[in-house]
Amino acid sequence: MAENLVVVESPAKAKTIKKYLGKDFDVLASYGHVRDLVPKEGAVDPDHDYAMRYEVLTKNERHVESIVRGLKKSKALYLATDPDREGEAIA
Repeated sequence: MAENLVVVESPAKAKTIKKYLGKDFDVLASYGHVRDLVPKEGAVDPDHDYAMRYEVLTKNERHVESIVRGLKKSKALYLATDPDREGEAIA
């Protein structure tokens, strides 16, 4: 695993960016939206300053696990998500 980990949204972007960054960087894709508010009751906790409760989407669990494994082996993490609502949610 490389010293630096870059997380982008799509696998196509990951492949392209990896070509430019070289061997000191690993680039992984989140495959889009990775989490959502807990469904139904319990998504917002009014007793704790309205804290939001999230869960990882089942369809993206393996991608999140891959990112976590990569991060444990890296010294730095760079989030390179899109400058939009989706990118902000991933960050």
